[in-house]
Formats: sequence, C-alpha cells, structure tokens
Amino acid sequence: MMDIIRHTWYMAWRHMKPMFRRPIVIVMSMIQPIVWLLLFSSLFKKIVDIPGFETNSYITFLLPGVIVMNALFVGVFTGMETVMDLNNGVIDRFLITPVKRVTLILGKLIQQAVLFVIQSLILIVLSLVIGASFSGPASGIFIVITSAVMLGVAVGALSIGFALITRKLESMVSLMQFFTLPLMFLSSALMPQDLAPTWIRIIGHFNPVNWAVLAGRNAFGANTDWGVVFLNGILVLVFAIVCVLLSTRAFRAYQRSM
Repeated sequence: MMDIIRHTWYMAWRHMKPMFRRPIVIVMSMIQPIVWLLLFSSLFKKIVDIPGFETNSYITFLLPGVIVMNALFVGVFTGMETVMDLNNGVIDRFLITPVKRVTLILGKLIQQAVLFVIQSLILIVLSLVIGASFSGPASGIFIVITSAVMLGVAVGALSIGFALITRKLESMVSLMQFFTLPLMFLSSALMPQDLAPTWIRIIGHFNPVNWAVLAGRNAFGANTDWGVVFLNGILVLVFAIVCVLLSTRAFRAYQRSM
C-alpha cells in the first residue's frame, strides 16, 4: 500500500510540475467556462422573471453549473495526454520500471483533481466580482467543488480508458464532441429542470452531470435540501469509483495487447 501511495504521488507530481511552472495553462484550459459565465449571466439575466424560477440572481444560479461544466470539459481532454504518452512511448517505458501500474492512472487523476479545485476557486472569485452572492452555508462552496472534482475525475478516468483502447487523437475528438454538449444541455446546469420538457427531466435522473449540478446548487442555496445533496453526491461518488475501475481494466487490456 505504501508503494502505491508513494508511486501515485510521484506520478501526480510528474503531471503537476508543468502546470505550476506555467500557471497560464490553468487559466487557458478554462477559457470556455469563463466566457460562458460572463456571456450567459448577461444574456439570460432576465430569465429569473419566469414564474417558478428558484432564485432572483441568474449568475448565482449559473455558477454551480459552470463549475461542473468546467470539470466536464477538462476531464474529457485527459485522454489526449494519454494518447500522446502512448505515441511517444512514455507509457511503455514506465511499464519496464518497478512503478505500480495503477498509479499511472491515479497520478494523472490526482493532478486533474488539483486543477479542478484551483479552477473552481477562480470561477467563484470571478462570479463574486461580477455580482454573484451566496446565502447558504460556507460548506456549500466545499460541496460544489467536491461534486465537480468527483465528476471531473470520473470523466477523466473514462477518457483515459478510451484513449488506451483507441490510441488515436481523432477518436478522442469524436468522443468529446459526441458526449459533452448533450450531457450539459440535458442537465440543470443552465435552466431549472422544472422548466424543462418532461423527456429532459427523465433523462436528467440518469445524467451524472445533472447529479453533480444538483448536489452543488442545493448546497449553495439558503434553504439547503441535504437529502438532495446527499443522494446526488453519493451517485456522483459511485459513478467516479466505477469509472476509475473501468479505466484500470482498460489499462490491463492494453498491457495484454502488447
């Protein structure tokens, strides 16, 4: 166990070093969520006037959704680096070392989790500057970040697993285009599901992005529904565990194919 912990930290630090040497990378990878936060919060500002909307500030409503979207978009790109490591022979060189195999995946996911935390804090500060306000408990900030991190780790693990199976950048791009936008628009990231068509609400019950958004948004509110937070938080956690296990199975399949 100690070897796994030590090797995981070594692999995580290998991925984190370039990130801290060039902090601009942290911001560059979250340009799209920042644009959406600024654009949507202004464009749909009056949407809170619709009867039944659950808050009078759209940017406050939007923020948990944007934090989760950021984790989703960054997570799907995780496999791109894995494909490049495969093509450059980096993974194969690690396989002839004593490093524990599972840590090749866990190290990358831990680096992604650190990245999600930093980016989520930046989005929260930015939203406060442009007018968001929070009336819920301070623990709400921790819960919304944790929900986003768990979703990002889950999507990142799936992305790594897909990269190990396909080993092609073109396939990774197709995967991103196929899953990310539908998952986002079929969640409550931009609009309360009570105002969405019935078929979208039904799909939302099975959408991991929606689970993470609901857990974070309910923790943010003044009248926190801890039942919703707990249920959706558990669903995201289970989803993350399953995705990591699938990713490790994909890695074993890759080893057997060599």
